[in-house]
Amino acid sequence: MYKVNKKTNSVSKLEQKLFKELHIKEREHLQEWIANNPEMLGEELLIIQKEFDGFNDTLERLDLLALDKEGGLVIIENKLDDTGRNVVWQALKYTSYCSTLTTSQIIKIYQDYLDENNISEDAKENIIDFLGSGDEEILLNKNDQRIIFVANHFRKEVTSTVLWLLNHDIQIQCFRATPYSMGEEIFLQIEQIIPLPETKEFMIDAKEKEKEEKSKSKVVEDREHRLVEFWSKLKEVLIADNINYLDNVTSKPHFSIGFLNGAGRYAFCLGKQSLRVELYFGNDSNKKIIDTMAKYNNEIQSKLDNKVIWERLEAKKASRIKYEIPYIEIKNTDGKFATTENWDAYLNWYKDSMVKFYKVISPIWEKVQKELD
Repeated sequence: MYKVNKKTNSVSKLEQKLFKELHIKEREHLQEWIANNPEMLGEELLIIQKEFDGFNDTLERLDLLALDKEGGLVIIENKLDDTGRNVVWQALKYTSYCSTLTTSQIIKIYQDYLDENNISEDAKENIIDFLGSGDEEILLNKNDQRIIFVANHFRKEVTSTVLWLLNHDIQIQCFRATPYSMGEEIFLQIEQIIPLPETKEFMIDAKEKEKEEKSKSKVVEDREHRLVEFWSKLKEVLIADNINYLDNVTSKPHFSIGFLNGAGRYAFCLGKQSLRVELYFGNDSNKKIIDTMAKYNNEIQSKLDNKVIWERLEAKKASRIKYEIPYIEIKNTDGKFATTENWDAYLNWYKDSMVKFYKVISPIWEKVQKELD
């Protein structure tokens, strides 16, 4: 890995290190970095507990417990320079313990985490916001749990077991964490090594074709089917106009779909009463991002008809900038998203609004990211 110096048009090689050489500790450092920046694992995750030990009749504890965008539990195990021999068995035990957790138990676990860290937020509201759910009724942990390993070196007995588990439909990922140094500066590279990112989507699709649908209520099943169909149609509308926002994004049964850009996520969202496009910052607890963006408020508002809404979300870790419209203003009906006959109008609004929103917001967001570096 090299550090680029734009001024001199040169590069300097970084020195690869071991964590122990840099006096970096597992819980005090690596675990905290992931907990505060879970997007480094390549997706949006909501950390709901650290050092979780709430298992019956055992004193064991897992490193990090998270939720993914589908409401599934993710067990994250961190090691430093070596995984050891028993990390897979350890994680499988934790996963089995977590498999029985109910929605209400998960909400309580997360609320305990917020309370322990003196964060005055409501766990259920945060989860609903994270999932982009259009209603108050949520069902968590409905699918198989997932495992993520993070370490600098993976022993052969570990990688061999992981590959075998993958082949038997256990959702598991390995990320290599490599520290580098240059003088007093320390750099960290996180890269997924199992499964390789370019093969992951194929593996998921192949497994999904082999599995039968798990039993779901008719209401949930119909809703999820409509969501996937709606976002697939949105992708088609964008592709037809050579707009590539969602080219690498899979349509899933969520109330939002979007793409990451640094610490922000551009998203198309289906709300209870309205449609919106937004730039969402999931990790803005000190509000530096939204406040820096707000310096350009006049410029943004003048180009977007003074319709941009700033949500600092004072009691939450996140913040957002959004541009929205009530369903009824697009189509004179109270059918909302459920009425498929209105979809064409909604899709066209999404296309036109995101193009306009992105054109104005994107250069400012790029500028702000450089200011915050």
